[in-house]
Amino acid sequence: MQTVIITGVSGNLGQAVAKKFLAENFKVIGTVIPNDPVQLDINNPNFETIIVDLMNEDESEKFVQSVTEKNKTIDVAVLTVGGFAMGSIAETKMADILKQHKLNFQTTYHVARPVFVQMLKQGSGRIFLAGARTGIDMKFSKGTTAYGLSKSLIFRLAELMNEEAKGKNVLTSVIAPSIIDTPQNRQSMPKANPSDWVKAEDIADIIYFYSTTEASVLRETVLKVYNNA
Repeated sequence: MQTVIITGVSGNLGQAVAKKFLAENFKVIGTVIPNDPVQLDINNPNFETIIVDLMNEDESEKFVQSVTEKNKTIDVAVLTVGGFAMGSIAETKMADILKQHKLNFQTTYHVARPVFVQMLKQGSGRIFLAGARTGIDMKFSKGTTAYGLSKSLIFRLAELMNEEAKGKNVLTSVIAPSIIDTPQNRQSMPKANPSDWVKAEDIADIIYFYSTTEASVLRETVLKVYNNA
């Protein structure tokens, strides 16, 4: 049985990805934060949650090591943890940028690095990082300065990882959605048309497909999932 790690499994995207991979007979190991208020409605013997503070590099690395020791390999890693903040340049201080850097980039890097090293050792693997359209082009980051800057680093990290893994069967892709259709986004943008957004389940389907042998020849590293937004 193949193993997938999902960080932030209690989030909207994390839950959708977990359910998709469980339906495809994967062992799913998801991280949750201490005292996570979200009650997961996933009941499956192949599903396990582990409390991890992803802002702590040592704790994150020990988590990856423990998964490797128990399951021998990590076949797929989907890193969904992150945060969001509004703010123009005039409204954004360095403290705001550093906070978003910690929430979006550091929590990603703390898991991506040891997972990447393990996948290189085992000779295969697929890693998916949570990017955003704002990180591709800064014109989409207007009004979200700190968030956009932190997400832009996700794309640079994927480029570096793929350069180091060139010639090996380890690929890092960045999921770049426009707006995900979640209850939270519907509440915060009541005048928007959610049918233009992207459903978390559709993103989960894309991630799964890119993890299959059918997609093994693909080397597209930025997966733009915009729908009509």
